[in-house]
Amino acid sequence: MLRLRWVLPLAVGAGLGTAFARREHRDDAAQGLLARLPVLPAVAAASLPAPPGSGRTELSKYGLPGLAQLRSRESYVLCYDPRSRSALWVIEQLNRDTLSGASDRAACDFQEDDSVHEYHRATNADYRGSGFDRGHLAAAANHRWSQKAMRDTFYLSNIAPQNPHLNQNAWNNLEKYCRSLAKNNKNVYVCTGPLFLPRMEADGKMYVKYQVIGKNNVAVPTHFFKVLILEKESGEIELRSYVMPNSPVDDKIPLERFLVPIESIERASGLLFVPNILRRTSNLKAITAGKH
Repeated sequence: MLRLRWVLPLAVGAGLGTAFARREHRDDAAQGLLARLPVLPAVAAASLPAPPGSGRTELSKYGLPGLAQLRSRESYVLCYDPRSRSALWVIEQLNRDTLSGASDRAACDFQEDDSVHEYHRATNADYRGSGFDRGHLAAAANHRWSQKAMRDTFYLSNIAPQNPHLNQNAWNNLEKYCRSLAKNNKNVYVCTGPLFLPRMEADGKMYVKYQVIGKNNVAVPTHFFKVLILEKESGEIELRSYVMPNSPVDDKIPLERFLVPIESIERASGLLFVPNILRRTSNLKAITAGKH
């Protein structure tokens, strides 16, 4: 396994996740993914229960300042992080159908997500001259089945500042690998997101430091993760989890060198995957470096 200079933090966070399915089969297909990955719903403040023992319901009288910001699009579902101006995670479903079609990437433009408050929204101007690519979390090429589905991947809420060399080489290779797996399995659920990992500095202390770009202070992740949940035709569920640094990576390094235990991503991201998969199946096989 590739030895990274960064250390994964030990704090275990709350579980997040959600469902995605093609719209024409959304109700049926969504049930499977909802049961597989947990969801923190964006409920209305008025419907929130009063704290136990308080005897009061007026705490949310004027609303709550923030809840999980879920966005359901044609090709993916994401949970938005208003502080970083990007997504906490994006989940998409890949199979033979989603990969085929006549959608044209040239007909797509990067665009602001108007569903995000202007205080917390990234703009194209933030990326201009920054030295970073507008890196897709849900990849455009994953959704050739619909022009709208592909266009939806160009919302800046689905984008994070990514090192150009990484975006165009090793990360692109990982995206291609995901598509190759989708051609040989029933379904591949892909969850992608940023990581902000601590690093030891000269004083021997650990710090989480990251650059921000543009007038909106869009956060530049230190790393990216990608978790793949493969549904085999046999019914077996296979789990593969990858982490790459947001820096130039030699694209000749085998992708298996970036495999990490899923627990390390769960601890570092504050997300949970395994407990929710195990609610659906006990036939789970986790793939790590050197295990095939």
